[in-house]
Amino acid sequence: MIYFYEDIVIGEPIVFGSHTFTAEEIKAFARRFDPQPFHLDEAAAQRSHFGKLCASGWHTMAVWMRMMVDYRQRKAAEIAAGGEPVPTLGPSPGFRDLRWLKPVYVGDTITYSSTVIDKRLSNSRAGWGLISVQTVGLNQGGETVVSVVSTAFAERRPA
Repeated sequence: MIYFYEDIVIGEPIVFGSHTFTAEEIKAFARRFDPQPFHLDEAAAQRSHFGKLCASGWHTMAVWMRMMVDYRQRKAAEIAAGGEPVPTLGPSPGFRDLRWLKPVYVGDTITYSSTVIDKRLSNSRAGWGLISVQTVGLNQGGETVVSVVSTAFAERRPA
């Protein structure tokens, strides 16, 4: 999302892109950040409640974060190239309702998108609004595998 607060439309989805998870990257992420057996070893994963190797939920969120940041950088460059002022997306005061609804297995392709679900002017920061965003990751079968609601500050259009 890279719009001034006044230009943000509630209900308009933005698709950031898709990512296919490989066994190698699932294991590499798990070794560094979530070293549980069902993320590291096929045999151990087969004995787990997942039944086969699957990505860490944190891995699925890290991929979304990367795709969202890349999207924002591309959009900012496009806006700047057009000679327009580039709006700033401020810090995020947090997220809620993070849910990992289905495992992400080797070979699954997850498509990430975000939709603004609410916005209001900030009471504490002049020149800023707050947006609430519902982000989802859908697998190749259209099933939601991850969902989260986040909040971020959005710069208001200069006077």
